[in-house]
Amino acid sequence: MLMTAGSWAQQAIFDVNNLTSPQVNADGSVTFQLYAPKAITASVTGDFGVIDMKEGKGGIWSGTTPVLEPEMYSYKYKVDGMDQLDPSNVYRCRDIASFTNIFIVTKTQGDKGWLYSVNKVRHGNVSKVWYPSPTLKTTRRMTIYTPAGYEDGRRYPVLYLLHGAGGDEEAWTTLGRAAQILDNLIAEGKVKPMIVVMPNGNANSDAAPGEWEKGMYKPSFMGHATSKPVASTEEAFKDIVSYVDKHYRTLANKKNRAICGLSMGGGHSFAISRLYPDWFNYVGLFSAYVHLDVKDSADLQAKGCCFTPDSERMLQTQFKKKLALYWIAIGKDDFLYDNNKMYREYLDQKGYPYEYVETDGGHIWRNWRIYLTRFSQRLFK
Repeated sequence: MLMTAGSWAQQAIFDVNNLTSPQVNADGSVTFQLYAPKAITASVTGDFGVIDMKEGKGGIWSGTTPVLEPEMYSYKYKVDGMDQLDPSNVYRCRDIASFTNIFIVTKTQGDKGWLYSVNKVRHGNVSKVWYPSPTLKTTRRMTIYTPAGYEDGRRYPVLYLLHGAGGDEEAWTTLGRAAQILDNLIAEGKVKPMIVVMPNGNANSDAAPGEWEKGMYKPSFMGHATSKPVASTEEAFKDIVSYVDKHYRTLANKKNRAICGLSMGGGHSFAISRLYPDWFNYVGLFSAYVHLDVKDSADLQAKGCCFTPDSERMLQTQFKKKLALYWIAIGKDDFLYDNNKMYREYLDQKGYPYEYVETDGGHIWRNWRIYLTRFSQRLFK
């Protein structure tokens, strides 16, 4: 029996699927193929829409998208009502507790697909780093990108890049393509070489699911749901900055530090930069959730503020100490649009300077990759 099981496992390694799927065509359309001879219906669903597939010879189903714009796309098959991954495509990403296959469409150098691809440029290194967190009384993991040439000995500015709810220290390098974006923009001379620190923003989780002692639990929207942290992410952030400045060749001052994040991570960026006003010269809020103590714009106008007195004082101190850039970006269809609008009304009311970028779309990685691309080009100039 052991020999039979071993033979099956070995055979699986060499059982290569001969179908090419997805196939990115010359015009930018994409063709999918799936061997499913017993299926009754099949379709492919992705962030490009739904494509019905048709059965051809030998039980091979196929379908082709319209021409797609340069971008990274995700998709799944639906066969007889059941979701499944593409067995011909080894490229996939985990988002919280689900996987999707991915592919990239690129047409010219510099387009979004090119930025998200691995190109023939110098590459930085990506490390998974364990660090002590005295505030949380544990050892935690973060992802750190060091740019090409880091080993040569000079010091670098640092961007702290934070994920959203349900994410972890792997989100920005997989779903966000942060390493590829930085590699390509640095190679083009559009971004200053920098260290990028991507910590785990869940104070109740030491690392990504399956990567710490809690084992192979099912990922949830709020990290490891049954663990209770002894401090908040904001309070514990000093442990991250301290470790990075001690163990990496950083330019350890406000002028050379930036922080940004998406959704929950945007809220963290808002709160951390406010809590430590002497640390960050650049702040980026991507589709950020900002905790406001008002219900709507009328409530804001009536109260004249939207934060507690302590929060008001911290924000006043932060803007009094001045920042090189306070950057807010969100999509028109984002469910946090009104939250961001009220926060901008508050900033306008107080005369606090910021820059605002509004894009199409909602609360999606397609927007957050764009925001990282744009924000990183504004840093450390």
